[in-house]
Amino acid sequence: MEKEGLMELPYEYDALTPHISKKVLEWHHDTHHQGYVNGMNTAEEKLEKQREDGDFSSTGSLLRDYTHNFSGNVLHNLFWKNMSPNGGGMPEGELLERIEEEFGSYENWKNEFIAAAKSASGWALLVYVPYTNSLHNVAVDKHDQNAIWGAQPLLAVDVWEHSYYHDYGPDRAEFINSFFEVVDWEEPQERYSKFTELFE
Repeated sequence: MEKEGLMELPYEYDALTPHISKKVLEWHHDTHHQGYVNGMNTAEEKLEKQREDGDFSSTGSLLRDYTHNFSGNVLHNLFWKNMSPNGGGMPEGELLERIEEEFGSYENWKNEFIAAAKSASGWALLVYVPYTNSLHNVAVDKHDQNAIWGAQPLLAVDVWEHSYYHDYGPDRAEFINSFFEVVDWEEPQERYSKFTELFE
């Protein structure tokens, strides 16, 4: 299996200042995200080797390593794409209409999403659930706990301490508010349109 590489940021390291500092982006992308890519590739190599050797004594731990790191890579890729130096504002079009329909208003959705981000030990996600043809907010612990089977993530905010502590100290709420200043709604809107066309 070909090794996965680290996704390049779609903007410069200082592009999201003052909301996310250059130093945090460097650490977060080059060290933490790279670590999940490395962990995923290492776990996959070990899984392939045990299949060749016929020794499955480490299967449980290797699969946990793989799903944890794979999910971390996927969610970080989405997180980077969900932000832009030209971000902010509100979603538009079909995604906004769907949010208002299912949550009552954009503010209702945003307040629930913020509450999810405050409570999670990992990520807050807005997801599209093909099984029920619905939108949901999800508070995911680590990278893969409390996720919904089959759900397609549209918007992700990383609330691990490495994503905000250098800039905001223990004030996670202020970091979450700042995230909305750099959200690039075009990317979630495109993902929503793609998934609804694919699954509806």
